[in-house]
Amino acid sequence: MTSTVLNIADYQPQLDEKAARIQDLLSDFETPELEVFASPAEHYRMRAEFRVWHEGEELYYIMFNQHTREKYRVDQFPAASRLINDVMPMLLEAIKPIKTLRHKLFQVDFLSTLSGEILVSMLYHRQLDDEWTVAAKQLKQRLNDEGFKLNLIGRARKMKIVLDQDYVIEQLKVHDKALTYKQVENSFTQPNGEVAQKMLEWAVDCTQDSAGDLLELYCGNGNFSLALAPNFERVLATELAKPSVDSAQYNIAVNNIENVQIIRMSAEDFTDAMAGKREFRRLKDQNVDLQSYNCNTIFVDPPRSGMDDGTCRMVQGYDNIMYISCNPETLRDNLAILTETHNITRFALFDQFPYTHHMEAGVLLERK
Repeated sequence: MTSTVLNIADYQPQLDEKAARIQDLLSDFETPELEVFASPAEHYRMRAEFRVWHEGEELYYIMFNQHTREKYRVDQFPAASRLINDVMPMLLEAIKPIKTLRHKLFQVDFLSTLSGEILVSMLYHRQLDDEWTVAAKQLKQRLNDEGFKLNLIGRARKMKIVLDQDYVIEQLKVHDKALTYKQVENSFTQPNGEVAQKMLEWAVDCTQDSAGDLLELYCGNGNFSLALAPNFERVLATELAKPSVDSAQYNIAVNNIENVQIIRMSAEDFTDAMAGKREFRRLKDQNVDLQSYNCNTIFVDPPRSGMDDGTCRMVQGYDNIMYISCNPETLRDNLAILTETHNITRFALFDQFPYTHHMEAGVLLERK
């Protein structure tokens, strides 16, 4: 048995280093005291993917050293959730004696939840047939008989076989209120479930006494939209990726939330729509009257590249700006514009990615 090693004693020092680094990175700005939200020191990742190595009759997971590209065997992966670690060995043991399941299997992806559901995607260098489907259904049943809530997907070139569903249903607790989220395979979801809950609670706290409506850009599957909805009269949210929009619509319905509307639109297009530069048919088709919204607060959670200057200027038009960033360097660039008109009143570090250089940050800005 081989296990990748996490030295738990290193957890707090690496978190302290990140806190110092982000404060230094944003030292050109006046910031309040940094709020630091720690991760569990192990079993924090809700998803993981492994290559599968074939050696005679033996079958095992491998990963590659990021620097040397040397492969190493992985039987347990302490960074991943306990659920992933429980399923990993049982899955391979069940696959080994079944030729149609193991033949040219080269990768296995896991998507797990705090709620106990797990989705396993098996990737092949060959086309899959009815024989594979029959064997995969038996494999799924065998694992579920062991007490798991598991679904299976088979993938090959231009091919995807979904046995039942290609998503999991997650439940996140926000101040003792449970919110339900549909999380689809290969769509973006927060990788660290425990820290994701802390981020939602922080955002809810920051907007507790808000007035008017909320505008949210880059809303994904509605992760923040749903949690923030009770703090506002209405929420108008935009997202470009269709699978995320579909999940967001599902999540709104399943949580019985009536004051959130999602528009499939890029942040750049929405900026043009707000400025009246262009008319968009999709807004008319969805009966969205932008002028009817009274948005005093805007929430942005952009990709690593941050926001373009035009979007930053549009964002400056709101009294309150909440910004979640997965790249503090582009956050710093955007703050150079946003702090011309706004003060930073809350400042947080969320340790989504322990033992890596990656940092997730949150800032609340209020008009000067």
